[in-house]
Amino acid sequence: MKATEGADPFGTARLRRGVLDAWGAGPARFREDANAEEDLALGGYRDRLVVELAQNAADAAARAKVPGRLRLTLHPAAPGDPDGRCVLAAANTGAPLDATGVESLSTLRASAKREGHESAVGRFGVGFAAVLAVSDEPAVLGRHGGVRWSLAEARELARQAAVGSPGLGDELRRRDGHVPLLRLPLPAEGSAPEGYDTVVVLPLRDGTAEDLVARLLAAVDDALLLTLPGLDEIVIETPDGTRTLSRSQHGPYTHIDDSARGLNRWRTVLHHGPIEPALLADRPVEERLRPHWSVTWAVPVDESGAPLHPRTAPVVHAPTPTDEPLGIPALLIASLPLDTARRHPAPGPLTDFLVERAADAYAELLGDWRPVSTGTIDLVPGQLGKGALDGALRGAILARLPRVAFLEPAAPRDPDAENGWGDDWDRDRTEDTASSTSALRPVEAEVVEGVGAETVRVLAEVLPCLLPAGLERRTELRTLGVARVPLTEAIDRLAGLERDPAWWHRLYDSLAGTDPDRLTGLPVPLAGDPEDEQAGRPPRTTIGPRQILLPLPDALTGPVLGRLSRLGLKVA
Repeated sequence: MKATEGADPFGTARLRRGVLDAWGAGPARFREDANAEEDLALGGYRDRLVVELAQNAADAAARAKVPGRLRLTLHPAAPGDPDGRCVLAAANTGAPLDATGVESLSTLRASAKREGHESAVGRFGVGFAAVLAVSDEPAVLGRHGGVRWSLAEARELARQAAVGSPGLGDELRRRDGHVPLLRLPLPAEGSAPEGYDTVVVLPLRDGTAEDLVARLLAAVDDALLLTLPGLDEIVIETPDGTRTLSRSQHGPYTHIDDSARGLNRWRTVLHHGPIEPALLADRPVEERLRPHWSVTWAVPVDESGAPLHPRTAPVVHAPTPTDEPLGIPALLIASLPLDTARRHPAPGPLTDFLVERAADAYAELLGDWRPVSTGTIDLVPGQLGKGALDGALRGAILARLPRVAFLEPAAPRDPDAENGWGDDWDRDRTEDTASSTSALRPVEAEVVEGVGAETVRVLAEVLPCLLPAGLERRTELRTLGVARVPLTEAIDRLAGLERDPAWWHRLYDSLAGTDPDRLTGLPVPLAGDPEDEQAGRPPRTTIGPRQILLPLPDALTGPVLGRLSRLGLKVA
């Protein structure tokens, strides 16, 4: 992999010379570089290798405006070779390696992804330090040459520079020869495999590194493709077999096809826009150069379109995974500002702004959910957060949801009014369906307590704000402030209702076995007056069964009913 003598297409000699001269002139600079690289490799990026490789691949594809593909291949050590090591190769499509990229990889916190790359995920050019968690000899090969790093050669270069700098020599001895190797790039020969533009080659340091890589490869899930829109495909090759994950878009649904775990469907919503300069006043210059925000929510769905609980890590993604806990039953991907460790969102006005935008997007996700079902209740977060950010998100979401129509009503729905969503919910749609929804808002919804499903269905025909039976104990509805209506109150609302006898018959049948004391206010339809029947008027009703005559079948004829009615007698 070493380059032919004299071949240095990316000018690595100039970069090395500048770094070594700076170290020799000021050993404090060496200490600063060494501390920074160590913090990244052992701290914020200690277990982010696969995520960072995927992120760089997504950014390269976005810059080149080509479909992003990443192939992660774990090559086993050569059999019979005691010094043989496993090698991880990460090949990707997209913008090839160039001199600017090499300088970025070799300069801590100086990214080549700056203005004009709003879709880029990487921010500071430090993610490549993740390779140091597993390798002392990383290399990046492109179409026109490559670059490599070597801990052994970096030590020798630093030792030579220390000959004329006693202070640098003292620093090397203090660190037992460890040097910030990424600051000293070397030319390399080689090229990416067929069909790819760049490959990162990582000879793994030892068995511990091999175990870490194997664990990280096995942990790849849908979230990696959902958080990196520049990637369409990830192929993972290990001695145990090949696994392929691919992504496709179908209207508001994102499909992740995993050859090992099957097809998963995700309902997604994306909000984005420019950031006001005032919100970036306390952020680093690199962030201020890209004043653009985005928020995405993703929820897996089953075959019927009902939400499922995500099996991805329950953490905030910004956009790659952080250590910030998230208890909301959805995957959140947001351009949140991060702290220096890259593990938690940084508090401040920008984070507060994005919390509000995330709440707006979540409310839209539920409001546009199709098909409408009781399953969407599972997406209502509880009030107790798992952390400061999770608590702020819950509070903002719960402030919006009471006025969002997403609850399934108990009343029968017209399939034509829903444009067939119940039968074909996963097809692509471009038309506006906001006017076709029959969902209820929590502020107007009600739950009848202590009755069966059939009773609720019958009552819902005249009380359209009722929710289906069996939801009385759902804490989510209590959190949303959904009203609870006792059966006696629901019955009182039927006073004066005019319905045909068949409807009343269905209501009475559904109430069979109910405590009579709860039915004292139940309207009772009276036997119809012949004149009313001829005019097509529904029968009159009276409240409660007391003082009502219940004749035997066919005992009373029409004229007799009329005379009894004029006497003030009530006949059912």
